Amino acid sequence: MTASAPSLAARLRADETVITAWSTLAVPAMAELLGRAGYGAVTLDMQHGAHDIASIREGIAAARLGGAHAVVRPPVDDFATVSRAFDLGAEAVIMPMVNTVEDALALVGASKFPPVGVRSWGPHRAAMLQGRTPAEYLATANDETVAFAMIETPAALDALDEMLAVDGLDGVFIGPGDLSLTLSEGRELAPSSEKVQTIAADVAKRARAAGKIAGIFCNNAEDAKSARRMGFRFISHGIEMSMLLDAARARLAELD
Repeated sequence: MTASAPSLAARLRADETVITAWSTLAVPAMAELLGRAGYGAVTLDMQHGAHDIASIREGIAAARLGGAHAVVRPPVDDFATVSRAFDLGAEAVIMPMVNTVEDALALVGASKFPPVGVRSWGPHRAAMLQGRTPAEYLATANDETVAFAMIETPAALDALDEMLAVDGLDGVFIGPGDLSLTLSEGRELAPSSEKVQTIAADVAKRARAAGKIAGIFCNNAEDAKSARRMGFRFISHGIEMSMLLDAARARLAELD
């Protein structure tokens, strides 16, 4: 990805749909390959995946080399890693389990420089990857770093309108698996259920009305297509571990 390429923030705010791959294996080369395969973004998962600070440092650069935007999902409540991910060159962060307006404010605080947030200065790697001077990076950073709050619980749904009013929160990202678990009090995992999909559509509508970006994790192609029709513009479709397994099985099946 060249320094002159549109940022992820610019593409999403222009109402362009960006499809992200999901990376759980701490193998930076996979991020490059996913970009070369045509994904618009690669999300490096530190919450449920094997990624750590070392692997996201290399994975961010690898994704950019492959032509994709780099996104990071930190562990729950790890707001320090939000700032570090942006310092390392991530263009967006998806913070899991944001359930209150206080959580949303903490996310913004770690994502944005003053006066919007309280992010500390240190994006030397990010500026280098983007081919910018420190002054150039600072001039655009608050506009070009995307802070997504994951909506995964009834509490988050109850606080949604308050969170959407938070200055500096760029978007919300539906986690349909956890949403189905929490709504059913642990009785079912049903991310594609009519109930979850209806809620997702409502969240997308409210987010867009508030001028925010709507994102979602999708488990299959039909859900991804439906999400686009609902108004989601940042859509996850494809976990690299599953794609590798499917490709290996298909290759072996050719010998049958």
